Amino acid sequence: MTESMPRLLLDAGRTRRNHEWAAVQRRRLRESVAHARAHSPYYRDLYRGLPDGVDDPAALPVTDKKALMADYDRWAGDREVTLERARAFVADPELIGARFLGRYLVVTTSGTTGNPAIFIKDEQDIAVNYAMSARMMGSWLNARDITRILAGGGRMAIVAARNGHFMVSAGAARMRAHRLQRKAIRLFSVHAPLAELVAELNAFRPALLLGYGSVLRMLAAEQEAGRLRVAPVLVEPAGETLTEDDYALLGRAFGAKVRDTYGASECPFLTEGCAHGWYHVNGDWVLAEPVEADYSPTPPGEQSHTVLVTNLANRVQPILRYDLGDSVLQRPDPCPCGNPLPALRVRGRVANVLTFEGGPGGGSAVIAPLMLNTLVDRTPGVQLYQIVQTGPRTLRVRLRVTPGADPDTVWREVCDGIAGLLAEHGLDHVILERATEPPEQSHGGKYRTVVPLKDPHDARP
Repeated sequence: MTESMPRLLLDAGRTRRNHEWAAVQRRRLRESVAHARAHSPYYRDLYRGLPDGVDDPAALPVTDKKALMADYDRWAGDREVTLERARAFVADPELIGARFLGRYLVVTTSGTTGNPAIFIKDEQDIAVNYAMSARMMGSWLNARDITRILAGGGRMAIVAARNGHFMVSAGAARMRAHRLQRKAIRLFSVHAPLAELVAELNAFRPALLLGYGSVLRMLAAEQEAGRLRVAPVLVEPAGETLTEDDYALLGRAFGAKVRDTYGASECPFLTEGCAHGWYHVNGDWVLAEPVEADYSPTPPGEQSHTVLVTNLANRVQPILRYDLGDSVLQRPDPCPCGNPLPALRVRGRVANVLTFEGGPGGGSAVIAPLMLNTLVDRTPGVQLYQIVQTGPRTLRVRLRVTPGADPDTVWREVCDGIAGLLAEHGLDHVILERATEPPEQSHGGKYRTVVPLKDPHDARP
């Protein structure tokens, strides 16, 4: 039975104050495993031979998106949930945020690999997400902030994709279904022309501004130029990695608090961001295990190969020891913000590295996206960029320069910087192409700053 929002909030507050989250986590893991074994044929087979009452995640096998999508109908804890029905539902944009089978929320990934995954959320998963979001907002905002938000009508602008069943758009549509939230929450399309988006935001005057980090960065430039004139209390970038300079730009341009969080469609309430730049795992409802490539634990203070996530709320589609694919670092000491929950920093997707032929010694060489991001981000005149690997020895660079900047000068500086980085790694033979087209959005509305060469044989969702 789904718990009410007030009860979830009281429980979340008590769990943190009394440092009970570890015990609560073990109990909820036992319950989640037992439910999955009883209702999901996939997990019943996967956990065959395990003892009853498992509360140690290390005793459970690892799973991932590819395995679950391949066995979709047997994965669900509800036999009415099938891949055929789910695909038919997400094919209709009129159903974004509507109830699938009369009782579930459906969300999809943006499908940057060409085959989006489809996730089903039950009422408990949705309620926990709202409760964790409220707990997070409570840690971010003081009484003065809340007073300013209420004085501004509590208006929340969400800048995201409106053309798909993505987590942000589907969640916003579900919230707007409530009469009291219909006027306060508005979804703005990232696909709208920038001038049109600026005009719409000026008319709406949001007190809370949420959106993809790259889009908010462009809006911050519009704000500094005087074309955008909004005064949000809180700005929350999401979905994309930003640099410290980006956060400073957002805070300076909007005169607002800038906070973010780290989550995923599989578990949107994974963490709570803090003012010190760490993501605290909501351990009462989530397990996050930094691990090596062989799934052995990564010690705190060291960068992991990937992270295994367990969602302790979702019963209709259990997410248990799920390889999320992100490399994380767990803080080895208490966070100065005072939050007692475990804290992470995220480097990004393991699968996003660029692999080139002809590295030192004749083998292949790997470049992490963060190396390119930090280099291009600090180049004057770059408003938006996208580095696309088009071949094993070729990179195509798409640039949007800031108004007034000379495109040729910006290109030369970016090109020289990337070439120098590649040369340091024995890759001075890699060809850099100057694109004529601007950076392109994914179907989900994100601007991926670094796009690796896609394996034509990789059909993973």
